[in-house]
Amino acid sequence: MRAVKLSRGVSYMIASALGFSVMAVLVKVAAARLPMGEIVLARTIVTLVVSYAMVRRLDLRPWGTNKRGLVLRGFLGFAGLTLYYLSLALLPLADATTLQQTVPLITTLIAWAYLRERVGWHTAVALACGIAGVSMIVHPSGAGLDPVGIGLGLGAALCSSMAYITVRQLTRTENPLVIVFYFPLIATPLAVPWAAATWVTPVPLDLLLLVAIGLATQWAQVYLTKALAIETASRATSIGYIQVAFAMVWQWIVFSSAPTIWTLAGAALIVAGTITVARAKPRVVPASPVE
Repeated sequence: MRAVKLSRGVSYMIASALGFSVMAVLVKVAAARLPMGEIVLARTIVTLVVSYAMVRRLDLRPWGTNKRGLVLRGFLGFAGLTLYYLSLALLPLADATTLQQTVPLITTLIAWAYLRERVGWHTAVALACGIAGVSMIVHPSGAGLDPVGIGLGLGAALCSSMAYITVRQLTRTENPLVIVFYFPLIATPLAVPWAAATWVTPVPLDLLLLVAIGLATQWAQVYLTKALAIETASRATSIGYIQVAFAMVWQWIVFSSAPTIWTLAGAALIVAGTITVARAKPRVVPASPVE
């Protein structure tokens, strides 16, 4: 069987999905000891410090050119993150996860309508495989759910999708590291009241976990932004479904929870969709000014 040669954009998106999956594992471990607002604040502080250091190291203008768009990206990212965590408090994990995994579909529709990005059959297959695979893994009940929780979950997915579209536009004029820097720059002061309301003093192990969460997030955000700089929004986000497959592996290794046959079948569909996109010849899209 001929090996699949991954394009840079696909490789970047897989690296991003791996980073987000590691972050999710660390958040799950930290959440047993710390309130979620505190975890979000720590995550934004660490990524703010690291992002600023990376920007200064390359002697970039940290404030960018399109300040309005950069600030909007920061607000959308924080809104998506906050709404997602709030939906987790009102919905079963499986249902909240399913709602969040509608992001690639929403992003594709917005990119088609607003950016006029064409959706090829490879991307359409990947989206279908991703949605089917996630549904098989989480098998949400859909019955008796809190309507407020459903609204929050859909709102989170919409904000995340709009953030991706904003990033896709910003990469035409901004360095990816500057775009990444603006997320924690806007999110950190917004997270302070949430964290202060439920503050628990962390012990050294908690601090180690919080720093690791921030570093994993930084890795994921940088590679996500790089992918969106050279791939269409629909193609890039469709690859992100592989994060679910990574999560299944971490669940098995870290939490000793063996996957069910439904989980294995769903993961196989997700991987198949990712391979379909990887085999496709990527469209030539305007690149970011800096690799």
